[in-house]
Amino acid sequence: MAFDLGKIKRNWTLFLDRDGVINYENPGTYVRNWEEFKFYPGAPENIAFFNTRFQRVLLATNQRGITRGVMTLQDLEHIHEQMLSSVEQKGGRIDKIYFCLDMDADSPCRKPNPGMALQAALDFPEIDLTRSVMVGNNISDMEFGRNAGMVTVFLRTTSPEMAFPHESVDAHYRDLNEFAQALQKS
Repeated sequence: MAFDLGKIKRNWTLFLDRDGVINYENPGTYVRNWEEFKFYPGAPENIAFFNTRFQRVLLATNQRGITRGVMTLQDLEHIHEQMLSSVEQKGGRIDKIYFCLDMDADSPCRKPNPGMALQAALDFPEIDLTRSVMVGNNISDMEFGRNAGMVTVFLRTTSPEMAFPHESVDAHYRDLNEFAQALQKS
């Protein structure tokens, strides 16, 4: 049984993964620059809608491509500046972007470890992680949400064959559009 989206109130927080959630992944490598960054249809508009339903909308993304030397921190910052500008042009906002460059699976900030969520709760004291939703397209995103005490929403954008129910997933949708539509109806 899926999580009842009607339980979400305005004082909740939404955490979004980036690649495979709001933009297409770059198969076999990383999204290395703005030219390779492609929003999923409707993603900026969905973020604008999420701003009406959540007190905070945050991004939490692993970005080890920098540590691997595939791209630079400046490349990542440029991608995020352009992404934020595009979202703002559609009337939305992302309150803060958290990213982890670490390669080590034991790093506290690397998903599925909850470091980015814990940092967000320090940065925004009104955040209650038990009243937060993590939306992602990988089980590591779901485990990140679980480890931080959040509700988890899996998007099947990159894993359409994923079998459900799954112990780490509270609800699942085809993509961000379907999640937004379900939230509108709740």
